[in-house]
Amino acid sequence: MKILVTGGLGFIGSHTVVELQNEGFEVVIIDDCSNSDVKVLDGISAITGVRPQFERFDLKEKSKVEDFFSRHSNVAGVIHFAASKAVGESVEKPLLYYENNIGTLVYLLKELSQKNTASFIFSSSCTVYGQADQMPITEDAPVKPAESPYGNTKQMGEEIIFDTCKVTSGLQAIALRYFNPMGAHPSVEIGELPVGVPQNLVPFITQTGIGMRDELSVFGDDYPTEDGTCIRDYIYVVDLARAHVLALKRLLEGKNAQNFEVFNVGTGKGSSVLEAIQSFERVSGKKLNYKVVDRRPGDVIEAYADTTKANTVLGWKAEYTLDQAMKSAWDWEQKIRD
Repeated sequence: MKILVTGGLGFIGSHTVVELQNEGFEVVIIDDCSNSDVKVLDGISAITGVRPQFERFDLKEKSKVEDFFSRHSNVAGVIHFAASKAVGESVEKPLLYYENNIGTLVYLLKELSQKNTASFIFSSSCTVYGQADQMPITEDAPVKPAESPYGNTKQMGEEIIFDTCKVTSGLQAIALRYFNPMGAHPSVEIGELPVGVPQNLVPFITQTGIGMRDELSVFGDDYPTEDGTCIRDYIYVVDLARAHVLALKRLLEGKNAQNFEVFNVGTGKGSSVLEAIQSFERVSGKKLNYKVVDRRPGDVIEAYADTTKANTVLGWKAEYTLDQAMKSAWDWEQKIRD
């Protein structure tokens, strides 16, 4: 069974391709390599023994999307990762985010809506909840006005999929609202490869630890949390990748209760920025150089998941602890700097 993974050379995408191939799926990747590296294909092949098909183009080119589906009419499902994903950058460049994250989604759905049956997994985000009123966050928590253009594209993306599913009988979709992915594959063949300055906390921590960065900036220590820093739900990337495979199987096997479903994917535990730093110091044996600076626009105070629905309905549970995930991220950082 052929599955398209857009953004399949990226951080979460590449780990999901590995899990799909381990489950016997035939995978084809579309990636424009704007925030990834074609060498990731070698890592996927080294882990699985199978080199996935790969096509390099930008999904914003509508004609190329149409041509792809005319050549790959037997695609049974799509897992859609390809998107710009940095909160801070989205505040500075909103139009880039709306064009890249919304336009590409529409082009994919237009092609899938023409098929008799299609399964679609959407890479969504806990940012759709904004600053939630209660912790942990359940799927029933209100979707609030987004704190950033990035968050808004995820909200709008879900609404577009929901509206499309209402009028397209063959389209079945699941949005996975995940929290803060981190870490690397245990083989250390693939991991997070940020282009330029990292937008996520963990690669900035490991790059500072290895000496690539002089110091880590902690954006604010005056939040109403125990240590004053923001709280997030850090989930190991392989745990997250497995959730995508289970969600896809749920649709392919017709086990979904509605044609559009949402699941939170997290650990159910919140960790502060300082706790993440302490985790790194434990697993690496190194002191991290960091400095507290002003708050960053678009950051919410805290966000961690209620994972009951994913645990019971999807049959998925996060297995790795923060320290285990952090150790894998540090192993990966050391390998790629050798």
